[in-house]
Amino acid sequence: MQLATIVRHDELRPAMAIGDDILDFRAAAKILPHCKRVANSMFEIVSGGDEVVRLLQDIAGQVAGHEISLRDAGALVPVAETKFAAPLPNPGMVLSIGANYHEHLREMNTVAPETPMGFYKSVASIIGHGDAIILPASNPDMVDWEGEFSVVIGRPCHHVNEAESLDYVAGYTIINDVSARDWVAPAFNAQGMIGQIVAWEHNILGKLFPTFCPMGPYIVTADEISNPDNLRLETRLNGIVMQSSNTSDLVFNVPKIIAYYSQFIQFRPGDIITTGSPSGVGYGRDPKLFMKPGDVVEVEIEGLGTLRNDIGGA
Repeated sequence: MQLATIVRHDELRPAMAIGDDILDFRAAAKILPHCKRVANSMFEIVSGGDEVVRLLQDIAGQVAGHEISLRDAGALVPVAETKFAAPLPNPGMVLSIGANYHEHLREMNTVAPETPMGFYKSVASIIGHGDAIILPASNPDMVDWEGEFSVVIGRPCHHVNEAESLDYVAGYTIINDVSARDWVAPAFNAQGMIGQIVAWEHNILGKLFPTFCPMGPYIVTADEISNPDNLRLETRLNGIVMQSSNTSDLVFNVPKIIAYYSQFIQFRPGDIITTGSPSGVGYGRDPKLFMKPGDVVEVEIEGLGTLRNDIGGA
C-alpha cells in the first residue's frame, strides 16, 4: 500500500493511494466501517505491524464497490487535488547515510568507507511533496539535490543481525537530502584532526537548513517491495535527468545499514534511515550546477512514486 499524510480541513490525516485517487480514512469511515479502526496518525499505522497491513488491504479491496459514494462524501479525491504533508511529519530521527554509492564516491573522488558513515538530518527541516525548498539567504548559491531511497522502521530494533534486519522495516519512502555545498571544498582540504572534524561538521550543517528534508509522497509498505537492493532511482531538475542509478550500486545495503547502526542505536517505530545519494549531484558536475529559484526538482524511485518540490528564494 501507498500510505500518505494529507492536509484536509487544516489538519493532518492518514490516507492511502487507490490508483489515481487518495482515500481519506476519516472521511470514509461512515461508508467503509473498517476505516474506523485505522489509527489517526501515520506513526501509529507504521508501528501496527502485519495486523494493520491486513486491515489496509481489506479496506483497499472494499473501495471498488463504493467509489461513487466515497467521491460524493469527499473521501476519495484525485491525487492531483490533494495537499500532501510528509508521510511522517515528525519522526524520532532521520539517520542519513553518506558516501554509500560506488559511482557517487567516484564522482566526488572519495574512497569507500570500511563501515557505514552517517549523520542526522534535522527533523525540523522536513517538508512534504509539493512544498517549496527555500534557498537560505545566507547560502543560496550552491544548493544541491540528493535523491535517496529511505527506510521506515516499524518495530523497536536494537542489536539485530543482517538476516533479521528487514523484519523491522515497516516500509520505504523517498527523501531529497538537500545540501548547501559551500563547505565541501574546505572539508576536503582541511588539515589536522581537529581541523578535519570542524570542517566535516560545517559540511553537515549545510544539510540542516529549514525545508532541506523533503519526504514522500508516500510510505510504501514493505510487503510491496520484494527486493530493496534492485530499485531504479532517478532525480530530475526541470525535467532533465541528473541522477540515474539503482540501489544495487549501494556500498552498504539496507540490511547491512540496519545491522551496523543497531549495534549502537535503539531504533524506534517511525525512525527513518536514508541510504545515501547516487552519482549525478550538482557538485560533482563539470561545470558545477545548483538549484535556483523557479526550478523544479523531482526524485522518482521504482515502486515508491515521485517526490516533487519547487525551489523558492528566501
